[in-house]
Amino acid sequence: MIQFDEKIYFYLLAIIPVLVVLFVFLQIWKKRTQKKFADSSLLKRLTPNKSRFKSALKLLFFLLGITFLTLGLVNPKIGTKLETVKREGVDIVFAVDVSKSMLAEDIAPNRLEKAKRLVSEIINQLGSDRIGIIAYAGQAFPQLPITTDYGAAKMFLQNMNTDMLTSQGTAINQALELATSYYDDEEQTNRVLFIISDGEDHSEGTTSKAVDDAVEEGIRIFTIGVGKSKGAPIPIKRNGVVESLKKDSQGEVVITKLNEAVLQEIANDGNGQYIDGTNTSEAVDQIKDILLQMDKTEFEAKQFAEYKDQFQWFLAAGLLFLFLDIFILDKKTKWLKKLNLFNENPKEAV
Repeated sequence: MIQFDEKIYFYLLAIIPVLVVLFVFLQIWKKRTQKKFADSSLLKRLTPNKSRFKSALKLLFFLLGITFLTLGLVNPKIGTKLETVKREGVDIVFAVDVSKSMLAEDIAPNRLEKAKRLVSEIINQLGSDRIGIIAYAGQAFPQLPITTDYGAAKMFLQNMNTDMLTSQGTAINQALELATSYYDDEEQTNRVLFIISDGEDHSEGTTSKAVDDAVEEGIRIFTIGVGKSKGAPIPIKRNGVVESLKKDSQGEVVITKLNEAVLQEIANDGNGQYIDGTNTSEAVDQIKDILLQMDKTEFEAKQFAEYKDQFQWFLAAGLLFLFLDIFILDKKTKWLKKLNLFNENPKEAV
């Protein structure tokens, strides 16, 4: 397990592309200035020992030095000791709809990004609860098993998109059935499932049974609606540019609408509650209050208890590369002449 002490110093790496651009412009300027002074053959005679590649090598060493020094300032730490700790919390599973209808932009930037932001903000409010993530469209896929690693959860969450599942459509029953297998702790009494969706459901009447089965397993089902009831078309984009709108078999533009009735029915049958996800902060506060009212169950979890600083290795490497940059001269060295690494013909300088 690796963690970083001062992530803000990563911004220093932005100087690297700037230095590369400045170096390129400097070389172009030098070449043009030298051409005004003399032609290439005369320049080779005047500076026979000047290497054409040492300047690039010096830049490489300098950039490597900057990179390693920056990593040293960030101070990476490696976990060296795992220990078991007791925590109290609720087991929470997020089932996120990744069907094509979630690309509708009636909520900025689109329904899927809104859903991901909602889940991320909810995670930020959690203390010691365990979480899992499911992605579903025409079928459901386990994205992240029950864990206390919130960082991993956010990483998997951000990678979710509408292309991750080949089977399209929206089968909420598939998400419900998969969710029942997520809660592996028989002693955990508080099992919560959040379904984040626009409410489109192509389960053909099997959702009700899946809800009943989940309730029998002790799962409370909450639904979060994203989208607007007036609906919006589904854009088809390439490289971020809208090429067309999704159409049905008759060639008509498909308008996808938020179906609150379906989500409310699922929440009511699932001993939960429907939550309007339009306003992120209000929805998150509402969910926070719901979770605070639940009894917490004690469980064991493993986490790294000791971390060792690793900054010294990066600082040493950075100083080494800067040292090499300072002491490497632009002229050719004898041993490099013998190796002729860059296929430089010594006769050219005669």
